[in-house]
Amino acid sequence: MFSPVDPLAAHLDLVRTARGQRFGTILADPPWQFQNRTGKVAPEHKRLNRYGTMTLDEICALPVADIAADPAHLYLWVPNALLPEGLRVMEAWGFRYISNIVWHKVRKDGGSDGRGVGFYFRNVTEILLFGVRGKNARTLAPGRSQVNMMQTRKREHSRKPDEQYKIIEDCSWGPRLEMFSRGKRKGWTVWGNQADDDYKPTWDTYSYNSGVAVAAE
Repeated sequence: MFSPVDPLAAHLDLVRTARGQRFGTILADPPWQFQNRTGKVAPEHKRLNRYGTMTLDEICALPVADIAADPAHLYLWVPNALLPEGLRVMEAWGFRYISNIVWHKVRKDGGSDGRGVGFYFRNVTEILLFGVRGKNARTLAPGRSQVNMMQTRKREHSRKPDEQYKIIEDCSWGPRLEMFSRGKRKGWTVWGNQADDDYKPTWDTYSYNSGVAVAAE
């Protein structure tokens, strides 16, 4: 599998993974690079060394437009601090922004999980941007009643909630591709360094988070 720090290898590997198929739904959680790389928020910070990242230009250059169907849906995770960059990536990939789904991170008792990072506010949310490509790209019937919020407990650093898959599968058609995937999922094509059955994080997680299957308390 490609290395995130090798954009050419990533480009070629994505095309190879697609095998000539065009996807009606694409889910992506890119390894964003933060400008403030000295802060704990940055995954590439030397004290954390959680995973390799890609520059904005490298993410924009991925050949997503070449493997997306017409029409198609894009679900793109973006940190709150990088919302403008997320919109730029969406446009570069050939999609236009329509809406978003907010992930509200909650504690076991249902209250906001205030352990998130942030220089101005304590982040308890993340944004899943939703964009479309082509005509007649409205969501499937269940999407008409789907609220644009998920409320779940956190898992290890950067891992997104599994609840997203039910929403996406109900609202958007196949074939489906997950980019920068962590593990495999039935009915999806997956692509990324961690897209295998044996995925486990290589950095320290919450002490009460055993592996990848247990939500944070």
